[in-house]
Amino acid sequence: MIKKLWDFGWGMYKKHEEGINYLIFGFLAFVLNYILYFIFADTIAMHYMAATVLSWVLTVVFAYWTNRTFVFKSKNKEAASVVREFVSFIGARVATEVLEIVLMYVMVSLLTINDKISKLVCQTIVILANYVLSKIWIFKDTSKKGEGNGK
Repeated sequence: MIKKLWDFGWGMYKKHEEGINYLIFGFLAFVLNYILYFIFADTIAMHYMAATVLSWVLTVVFAYWTNRTFVFKSKNKEAASVVREFVSFIGARVATEVLEIVLMYVMVSLLTINDKISKLVCQTIVILANYVLSKIWIFKDTSKKGEGNGK
């Protein structure tokens, strides 16, 4: 019985591995971003915008490594391919960070919504946007490529 449950669970994981891994590492990136934001905003007393940007910079490095290694399992080994992938990743993250900054400004400064609640809403939107951009643009078709195909 336990083996059947294990086999079922493992089979479901393997079937949806990319999505599950993205949720796991996306959640870890979210937690890291949120903790860093609290440290910068509350402990160091940074302005909420500065805290948002700095927490993003540190989180994006973590996100690139986990997305490349564990989520999309990039096979790119050639320097040009890795640079293209990294630049695309950073470009997408810059776009979603601009989105987050605009949303934080609107929610906190214009609508006077609590900055912690606003951060939670913004992070949810950003995580979803990042997955779509990573899937269709940065690491596209990585899971469908054959072994040894580094493009």
